[in-house]
Amino acid sequence: MKHSEVKNRIVETASFLFYKNGYNSTGINEIISEAGIAKATLYNHFKSKEDICLAYLQFKNTTFLNDIKAYAISKPKGKTQILAIFDFLQQFFRDKDFNGCWCIKTVSEIPKDNERIRNEIQTQKNLFIQLITGLVASNLTGIEEKEINALTRRIYLLYESAVSESHLHQEDWPIKEAKILCSQIIG
Repeated sequence: MKHSEVKNRIVETASFLFYKNGYNSTGINEIISEAGIAKATLYNHFKSKEDICLAYLQFKNTTFLNDIKAYAISKPKGKTQILAIFDFLQQFFRDKDFNGCWCIKTVSEIPKDNERIRNEIQTQKNLFIQLITGLVASNLTGIEEKEINALTRRIYLLYESAVSESHLHQEDWPIKEAKILCSQIIG
């Protein structure tokens, strides 16, 4: 098997386990066993569990950003494209494997001084904010950059709270309510 295929299998396996069970509850030996590889193979690709975690976060985020952007821009131009992020979340929630936000789950498990993972998560959240900014800027007319940034931050907070609260309550009402609030703030 090619080097890149093995690495991808490790990342996909770790991603499944970290997201399902949590970073701290998933051991290296479990990843090795589930991926069907030798310990030396894992360490040939990753120096530490932290490095695997960073690859997991990047894997999840790349997939998420690509999917949510494609979903949103497939909708009719205008407010519908902005609100589509909540429809995307609704579909994600219905997935049998929905377990909340991988970033928030991970950051809650790491020590406060783990800057590598924290910085990666902050970068990912900023990329999502940029995606929302793009949707707002290209779908709402007659607003200044300052207002675009303010709306973006509000939409981001609504989305993030909808993810957390739908996971907590195991119901989709937080997503529905966040979408209604978003619709109200974008006019």
